[in-house]
Amino acid sequence: MPRGRGRSLTQKTTDEDRMMTDEHNGLARAERLYRDRALRARELREGGARLMGYLCLYPPVELMTALGFVPFRVFGDRREPVTEGNRVLMPAVCPFLRSLIDLGMKGQYAFLDGLVGAHICDVGSMSVHLWRDYVTAPAFVHFLDVPHTVHAPALDFFRTQIEILLKDLEGLSGRRLDGTALRAAIAAHNRQRALLRDLYDLRRTVPPRLTGVEAQRTALAVTGLPVEEGNDLLAAVIAEVRQRPLPAPSGAPRLLVWGSVIDDASLFELVAAAGAEVVTDDICVGTRAFSTDVETEGDPLTALARHYLADIRCPRTYRQADDAGGRPYREDLEARFGYLAPLIRDWRVDGVILQSVMYCDTHGYEIPAVRDYLNGLGVRNFYLEHD
Repeated sequence: MPRGRGRSLTQKTTDEDRMMTDEHNGLARAERLYRDRALRARELREGGARLMGYLCLYPPVELMTALGFVPFRVFGDRREPVTEGNRVLMPAVCPFLRSLIDLGMKGQYAFLDGLVGAHICDVGSMSVHLWRDYVTAPAFVHFLDVPHTVHAPALDFFRTQIEILLKDLEGLSGRRLDGTALRAAIAAHNRQRALLRDLYDLRRTVPPRLTGVEAQRTALAVTGLPVEEGNDLLAAVIAEVRQRPLPAPSGAPRLLVWGSVIDDASLFELVAAAGAEVVTDDICVGTRAFSTDVETEGDPLTALARHYLADIRCPRTYRQADDAGGRPYREDLEARFGYLAPLIRDWRVDGVILQSVMYCDTHGYEIPAVRDYLNGLGVRNFYLEHD
């Protein structure tokens, strides 16, 4: 599950962690940042930057960047025992969110200036309100209400919710949003999405130029950086990997990982140790985050609403075939999971690991249907529940 790598969130930045990226050390720096993203965050804070935490994919990071905040995605920590969090969340709920609340109650995210959560699931919604009540720092907490359908009224509602978020962020930042700054932020984050797609393209080859572990660590590393710094890191990693010779053929099975949040590379490491390779994924710290760009034409707030509501393919959003009368089951499966077929084809996937954290109803209830879809494609798959 969550981060939980060698060093604690409270350690100070070292000279090694401040090393500038270039075409020869991108992967090394990505790994250092992955092992403790808060090191760079604290350095930024000491330099006068303001950091805005966000939970899950749905808070529009472009608004944060445009108003001068550094977006910082919040995770849990699988190596930190949940103690304080047990006072407010029972054990039989999502271990990821229990860990996140536990870290907040222990002051591990006190370097943030605020937190934006979203209506991702029942426990996710509850966690935002628990954070407001039981986490003393940061004091600013905003709950973004996200609809569960992609119809036109839902889009209008969500745009209004984004306007409310914008007003709260403007109040905290002390400045009004400038349209030019917002368009520049959208362009910068679209550039990051494009770079992440380029990164994943390095795994299309047989064998892949980039390992699943390296890709996961890099994708996690950029979730705690200013967008332009993250873009520089991604460009450095891509340049470095492209200079490496193609690995010798190994015959390793090529896997796709689907499911709930994975903010730790240990599952990918386990797969590699077993002699297989994760070549792509459908997770929220993976392709769900960068498969499509925010539109740059027209009203930017409407474009943000459309992207975050309709473009992100998460089971928390309800989708169905267009025909309202007597839809065949297979058509509904295609409407919900049809985007997986190109991933399976283009990355030459041999099998799929369907995974979810324990008590994740959002993904757990989806398992029978997604298995039916994959079986219909003739793709081998199995389900793994973990904490």
